Amino acid sequence: MSRLPVQPSLRRMAAFGVRPNRELGQNFLIDSNLLDVIARAADLGPDDVVLEVGGGLGVLSEYLAERVAHVHVVELDRKLEPALREALAPHPNTTLHLADAVRMDLAALDPRPTKVVANLPYGVAATVILRTITDLPTVTTWVAMVQKEVGERFAAGPGTAAYGVPSVLAQLAADVRVLRSVSRRVFHPVPNVDSVLVGLTRRGPAPDPDLRALVQQAFAHRRKALAGSLALAPGAQPGVRDRARAALEAIGQRPDARAEQLSPAEWRALAEQLAR
Repeated sequence: MSRLPVQPSLRRMAAFGVRPNRELGQNFLIDSNLLDVIARAADLGPDDVVLEVGGGLGVLSEYLAERVAHVHVVELDRKLEPALREALAPHPNTTLHLADAVRMDLAALDPRPTKVVANLPYGVAATVILRTITDLPTVTTWVAMVQKEVGERFAAGPGTAAYGVPSVLAQLAADVRVLRSVSRRVFHPVPNVDSVLVGLTRRGPAPDPDLRALVQQAFAHRRKALAGSLALAPGAQPGVRDRARAALEAIGQRPDARAEQLSPAEWRALAEQLAR
């Protein structure tokens, strides 16, 4: 009888006959050395309540459970449940949620998460980070493995090609940094894209719905002037172009400025001017 691999992800794939589902963006962590890197970046403590989205085969889940007060593990793929149950069984301070993190009621999580630590599925990484910023005001820290382009968009500064809606919405609430690159070889299967570890530290509340809508509408027509893009938004109010041009001048920007030229602080100031 052949012996199972020692590394938890490889062992559970063999033991439970798991085949990674590329449609769900499953790339399982198979280098356990990265776990210590994640833990240091997240500054894990015994009182932390961690939300992990994309539990996979439980290698990060069980590592977190040994170091924090509670871990909420969210996994969409029910085929992974047996492997995840095995990983979580020795840890009574864990809760497994077989659910879609994009749609589940995050505010109902009990105990309430204080940190988000995850190897996020590529297709939903940006959505999950923005949702948790808005729906989980108790979360102060995020450390997540994401596709390199996603991490760079979140951390991008004004005037750069990567700066857009995710950059503004995240940076309105948090300081964002790309912490380090992550080798493709730490995953199975080896992904076709590069990954990074991205870190966010909350410094304020999430932008309110009106500010979020303003940012999204202004970036909808990226090559146009911001005021013109707002005028093209569905249901735009009459005179919004002129009001936006005046508001831009009031905050010290050119009236024909484009969306990517405004810093997060200027977006907040613009929204306040438009609300007057």
